[in-house]
Amino acid sequence: MTLDETLLAKLADWRPANGREMLEVRDPTSGYTVRVTADCVETLGSRLWDLTVTGPNPIAENELGNRGRQLAERVTALPEPLALVEVDAQGRVAQLRSRTPSQRHDTRSYTEALVHVSGATEVRRYQAPRPGESRRQQVPFTLTHEAIGQLVNELGA
Repeated sequence: MTLDETLLAKLADWRPANGREMLEVRDPTSGYTVRVTADCVETLGSRLWDLTVTGPNPIAENELGNRGRQLAERVTALPEPLALVEVDAQGRVAQLRSRTPSQRHDTRSYTEALVHVSGATEVRRYQAPRPGESRRQQVPFTLTHEAIGQLVNELGA
């Protein structure tokens, strides 16, 4: 069974009982790990707080930009296409964001993915600051289980 299939099987049975909970699935064959933090898991989809795929090998610092560009081209399971925004050599991380944020009424939302040299890629959703607010806010995002499996494959490829 592949990592995404194992994760989807666990999501089919998992129902967080006390609000936000974390589920971790490891694939000993490939060495990949997926960690999902969810507020709500239902039959067809989940409201996620974050999703992290960690690979078995670190990424060379000089390869972060290439890895970020490859992910931006490959990831299609999210609401908007991603683009590489920055490679932070000191922080040892590449930052990807939605090319064009979603706009609903007066709210702009976007997805951010951080690729770490450790081999971990974190995906979160944010709401841009509204007038009078100084900081963005992390918000939950909803994906079908099929899209979650696809995203895990895209991040781990």
